[in-house]
Amino acid sequence: METLQPMAASPWPRGRAGLLAGQCPVCHAWTRGRWCAPCRQQYTVRHTRCSRCALRVPAGVAVCGECLLDPPPFGATTCVADYAFPWDRLIGRFKYAGAHGLAALLADELAQALQPLAPATRPDAVLPLPLSDHRLAERGYDQAWELARHLARRLGLPAWPQALQRRFGTPPQAEAGRAARLRQLSGAFQVDARAAPLLQGRHLALVDDVMTTGATAREAASALLAAGAARVDLWVLARTPSPAGAA
Repeated sequence: METLQPMAASPWPRGRAGLLAGQCPVCHAWTRGRWCAPCRQQYTVRHTRCSRCALRVPAGVAVCGECLLDPPPFGATTCVADYAFPWDRLIGRFKYAGAHGLAALLADELAQALQPLAPATRPDAVLPLPLSDHRLAERGYDQAWELARHLARRLGLPAWPQALQRRFGTPPQAEAGRAARLRQLSGAFQVDARAAPLLQGRHLALVDDVMTTGATAREAASALLAAGAARVDLWVLARTPSPAGAA
């Protein structure tokens, strides 16, 4: 496991657009950089979001009502966009269709979303939210780790792929509500005993692709905090907008 390195005192690194010509991942127009200018302007707009769970909130609101009533164990959540077009298509290709080349583009967008954060919120290390062994064997790679390792390199932070482990898989949860997910996920994560000393008193960033109800992130963050982490933040590509009855 990688040894924790001292953090740089500088603010978050600024974004880097690729300089080589290529196709925009959304409209497929040839462009110089990762996106064509029209798609970047239309689909990378930042919105006001709850600082705890990243749901959209009105301007001037820092924390949504649900997080005030039932604060999540993670300290803050940063996301790029809502889980809607074109992000759902891009993440689907990256997650299920073996489009590994999208990892760098998506990680760059997440790094851009982190820009407004104060340097004091910079974590000590980055961890992927792990897949179950079954899902890993099915897909052949862990998309959260692909994001986490690109982000860690991008931000000059250590990445610990084995620190948090998934003890068992869960049934497909796309249609499950928050309460059902919490029941299914109870005890699903554990900290590797060899990693526990590294976590003591640390501020950690947990990386995943999509946050839906937040149940998986709650369970994973709780496991890290129980093992001695001081704070866990969540960094995700997309946040599912909340319909009635979901978080």
